[in-house]
Amino acid sequence: MSFTRILALLCGVASVLHGAPRPPSPDTFDGWVNQLTADWIRDPAFGADPAAGSGDDDEAGALWSEGLQARRDRRLRLAREGLVGLARWPYAGLSSAQQVSAAMLRWQLERVVESAAFDDHQNLFLFEQRRGLHVALVESLTERASWRRPSDVTRYLARLARVAPRLDEGLSLARGSAQRGFTPPRFILERVQTQLRMFLDHAPAANPLVATLGERMKAIEGLGPEAQAGALAQAQTLVTGEIRPAYQRVLAWVDEVLPSAVQEAGWSRLPRGAEAYAAALRGFTTTSLGAAEIHAIGRREVARLEAQAEEILRQLGHTGGTFNERMAKATQGALVEAADPRAALIARYTEYIRDAEQRSDALFNRRPRAPVEVRRVPPLTERVASAYYTVPPTDGSRPGIFWVPLPGNVFFYGARMRSLAYHEAVPGHHFQLALQQEQRDLPRFRARRTFGGISAHSEGWGLYAERLAVEQGWYEGDPTGKLGAIGSELFRARRLVVDTGLHTQGWTREQAIAYGISAPEVERYITNPGQACSYMIGMLRILEIRERARAALGAAFSLKDFHDVVLTTGSVPLAVLEQVVADWTAARRAAAP
Repeated sequence: MSFTRILALLCGVASVLHGAPRPPSPDTFDGWVNQLTADWIRDPAFGADPAAGSGDDDEAGALWSEGLQARRDRRLRLAREGLVGLARWPYAGLSSAQQVSAAMLRWQLERVVESAAFDDHQNLFLFEQRRGLHVALVESLTERASWRRPSDVTRYLARLARVAPRLDEGLSLARGSAQRGFTPPRFILERVQTQLRMFLDHAPAANPLVATLGERMKAIEGLGPEAQAGALAQAQTLVTGEIRPAYQRVLAWVDEVLPSAVQEAGWSRLPRGAEAYAAALRGFTTTSLGAAEIHAIGRREVARLEAQAEEILRQLGHTGGTFNERMAKATQGALVEAADPRAALIARYTEYIRDAEQRSDALFNRRPRAPVEVRRVPPLTERVASAYYTVPPTDGSRPGIFWVPLPGNVFFYGARMRSLAYHEAVPGHHFQLALQQEQRDLPRFRARRTFGGISAHSEGWGLYAERLAVEQGWYEGDPTGKLGAIGSELFRARRLVVDTGLHTQGWTREQAIAYGISAPEVERYITNPGQACSYMIGMLRILEIRERARAALGAAFSLKDFHDVVLTTGSVPLAVLEQVVADWTAARRAAAP
């Protein structure tokens, strides 16, 4: 399929464009793209803002630069203008790298235009247990900010002053949508209620927004005791007088709507729910697969992986009980004998990552310069969180971080720990996203995923990294570990079934849990419809693309070089990746003796 054809397929929204577009001022394609990117994120270079600043990821900076609805409206306008602007650059006049950028940009801007029709669906979960505003604002300030110089403290305090207005605007949007029938399910509201109470339980001086500032300032050179004391006093005043009251207002609204909230979870219960879910699937999988097709793929993959697991279960002597019971027993691992087992678990994850870095020498030519560390998920979200990865900031102030939730008092070394480390860190997201950000030959919007992440590519790669470890014999002599890896892939296959079941087939939360997915995971799929489908769909497509290249090149195929192509291209829609690899394959064949 040619890039011309891909661009045509990715287009199809001309009928929704309207208004007077602003003509691009730069006279080159790259200059125009850079200006659009700067306008999108409100780059500090184009207008000073004390709450903005370098070092963050683009979305973190945008969180503080303007109101929620103002940002949506401005980005919708820019997306429409950007789609018109793309037409000004003839395809034939672009380099191959620019053609990739144009295809990716078109796809992303079209998703912005498409999602604008579903504002109420976005407002439904402005307050939810994983990435709700009450969580995101705190995490952005305490876990993702840069802390290197006195100006970082100035920026922190400026952002702290905007927490209450952001919460109040989110509350206003959530109230309006709730009045139109968009109220979260009861169990989601209960999780939010608990988190809000946890935040409010802290005295102002011990509040994480104050405590983090006090701790981080200690390492900043040139910030004396008097300046530190003044900053702490200002932070405590903001928390006491503005932020806590705003959290109390959100809690009052949750308490108000909770008694009438329903248990039904899926988007099929909502006005235009089927349309919104179809759009979500397009966005997260970057394919045209419908819910029924994805559900069927999930059923197929579940059957395949359960059959593989059964072989190992029998080898290990686990023959009594249901499949899920036997898998749990075989993979739960050994009890950690320590006063605080969290440190031991983090050390074990770190060992897996360092081992994977050595093993990756045989499979990768390129890897990121930034290191990666394992850290515990912050307590505010730990009980409802899944493991995740955050890229290092561009200023090098911290490494890439593999975040692990470690709630409770009793822990086991589980057989799935290795595959999780491979997915989130090495050779998964850290190799992929940190390397992508470090590339100087990519435009900023691609290197830093400015217009949104491409979940099918990034999560597909994470799951591909897990599969790669199995394929390359990393579990040799460790059948329990291999069973854990198969179980991890099975978990992603079940996600296809559960996500589509919840949102198109009327599945209940309890039905999804009974299918073999934990309650926090099910609740994650409820609050972020479609995203859970990106993992398996993405991995299957990457494998398909790889095997097509292998078949075409035969002995000339290099797994290392294939990985170079995928990683240096960065996160792109799967159709674009397919064409990039096809072009690489054709060039290799043409150059072969």
